[in-house]
Amino acid sequence: MIPDPLFDFTDKVVLVTGGSRGLGYRMAMAFAERGADLIVASRKLENCEKVAGEVRALGRRALAVGMHAGRWTDCDALIEQAYGEFGRVDVLVNNAGMSPACPSHELTEALFDSVLNLNFKGPFRLASQIGHRMREGSGGAIINISSIASIRAAPGVVPYSGAKAALNAMTVSLACEYAPKVRVNAIVAGAFLTDIAEAWEPEKREKQPVALGRPGRPEEIITAALMLASSASSYTTGELLHVDGGAL
Repeated sequence: MIPDPLFDFTDKVVLVTGGSRGLGYRMAMAFAERGADLIVASRKLENCEKVAGEVRALGRRALAVGMHAGRWTDCDALIEQAYGEFGRVDVLVNNAGMSPACPSHELTEALFDSVLNLNFKGPFRLASQIGHRMREGSGGAIINISSIASIRAAPGVVPYSGAKAALNAMTVSLACEYAPKVRVNAIVAGAFLTDIAEAWEPEKREKQPVALGRPGRPEEIITAALMLASSASSYTTGELLHVDGGAL
């Protein structure tokens, strides 16, 4: 099969946090299927190794890294492993995150900090450090996975909404700071049927208050990620691309 030149990532090095499941897994495999070498990072190394095995089965190189994406020491160690193995990172996908539901008045400081660390503090560290290296080298693309909760009210997940709103602001700021060699964009994702959806009420898994009337299928995130990472999108940076089924 001749790869589409618009989505050809042959010999590109792509790092995906939270890449062992859900949207992260779908994006990681989509890049590998189009020629990229992968760095798959998440908390459970064995899950990363499984995905890395799938990537290698496609004839691509892969590095599995167990790490906590909300801790700067882990982020720094991930960066060193990635550059030690491949010498560069061409595309960073900041995908790791969590959105535990909790009434605001019952939220503990530890949970508050944990949510902000994983959804904003860690992604900032990775984007800033890798973005700087990209700018000093041959450039690259950074994609931050945000949420519709950063734009519209979401009771019970206030720290998550705030952290994702900060991620949006970071996206625009870093796009300006690291231009023109590094492009930084975000995908503002709506409700998707990943493993998280298993805890939803059955009706929520069938219907959503969006124009398309339903939640997204995990594979429906792929084209947005490919587009934002592609060198063919060289004039797109600092954008918040909504992939939410037409949130009303």
